[in-house]
Amino acid sequence: MKFLYIIIFVSLTFSDGLAQLREKNLPPEHPQISFKASPKPDRIILTWTEDPATTQTVTWRTDTTVEQAYAQIALADASPSFHDYAKKYEANHQRLQNEFSYANYHYITFENLTPNTKYVYRVGMGHYWSEWIQFQTPKRDFEPFSFIYMGDAQNNIYSRWARTIRAAYNRSPEAKFVLHVGDLINHSQNDYEWASWFYATEFMSKMIPTIAIPGNHEYVKNREGQKTGISPFWNPQFNYPLNGPKELEDRCFYIDMQGIRVIGLDSNEDIKKQAIWLEEVLKNNKNEWTFVMFHHPVVSAAKGRVNGEILELWKPILDQYKVDIVFQGHDHTYARAQNLITDTNDYEKNSGTVYLVSVSGTKMYTLSEQPWMTRAAENTQLFQVIDVEKNHLVYRSYTPEGKVYDAFKLVKSKGPNILHELPTDIKTDRRFANTLKEVE
Repeated sequence: MKFLYIIIFVSLTFSDGLAQLREKNLPPEHPQISFKASPKPDRIILTWTEDPATTQTVTWRTDTTVEQAYAQIALADASPSFHDYAKKYEANHQRLQNEFSYANYHYITFENLTPNTKYVYRVGMGHYWSEWIQFQTPKRDFEPFSFIYMGDAQNNIYSRWARTIRAAYNRSPEAKFVLHVGDLINHSQNDYEWASWFYATEFMSKMIPTIAIPGNHEYVKNREGQKTGISPFWNPQFNYPLNGPKELEDRCFYIDMQGIRVIGLDSNEDIKKQAIWLEEVLKNNKNEWTFVMFHHPVVSAAKGRVNGEILELWKPILDQYKVDIVFQGHDHTYARAQNLITDTNDYEKNSGTVYLVSVSGTKMYTLSEQPWMTRAAENTQLFQVIDVEKNHLVYRSYTPEGKVYDAFKLVKSKGPNILHELPTDIKTDRRFANTLKEVE
């Protein structure tokens, strides 16, 4: 078994200027869920670090009494005796320690799997094991499939965001993966917030791979509000291919799966370094579809927010190489545009690229009404399901109760992709709608 990381010990010094205020890391006065690690595996999550068709990475957490953990895997079949044929592998781990959290994060990559095959696995040791869980490897070649796109969760994760991610699963239980475009939580070092995120998603993240990139709230900030580094929880929890720029591993990467390329960028830092890398990754891309995800939009959909370096350095590359869809978050509104005109480059008028901003959580901003917005909303929780065919895809944005707010069909073309508007459940004569009022 090949492991991609060495054992790492993470220790943060909680002094002025190095980390966020101590009170931001505390659990609520009356916790609703358990957040402390135990010998029993929790926070189980599937990601990809190598070829999705033949490998699967799984990560989980225990307390520090579990120094050695294991994973078992078998072919799934209808017999209850499937476990008799399971193979057992020893996992590696990283230790995370800060003022409030002590835990071991275990991880393993199952290798030499068969494409388009259902497997069953469990993780643990001794008397403490997870349940047996199923996942399916994708095909090596293209086949129609679906995936889910989630904007910022960030606030009220346990109480009011959980319904949104679960509605997404109900809508697309066979999704191949889920995209999270940053700000999964509100305070980067708050273990209770991370526990809430996993509480809401773990039934799903155990079975369907997660592709996540960090937002600004995944970064530690000092008392002056300046970013001092990525959350100590990020790398232990999210394992991705090490094919990005040096020192940006697990935050900037690409994944090729079943005829598509998903590119994740960290829009918090090193924008120029990532621009150089992004152009190479797009230039050497033979996939049918290309999707790029990052947190800060190239053009903001909320009032008073500007991301000039991203607009200047990333958008010309995205337009030049006709990226099919760019998935963004951060603005806590909804907006959609094709051929987003900013007068920053000569490619944007004929790129066909669709730019999206969405929010799935409860924190909302005021929409900045702009001519480029084909469809827009504020004060509305949404999730998105994308159904991908070889020559076209269908995109739908849903409210948590299942109403279609936005929908379009994107047809592949040698020139710019052709976008066809599709019917929605929420009608309005106003271009910019507060959909919550309409739904009520």
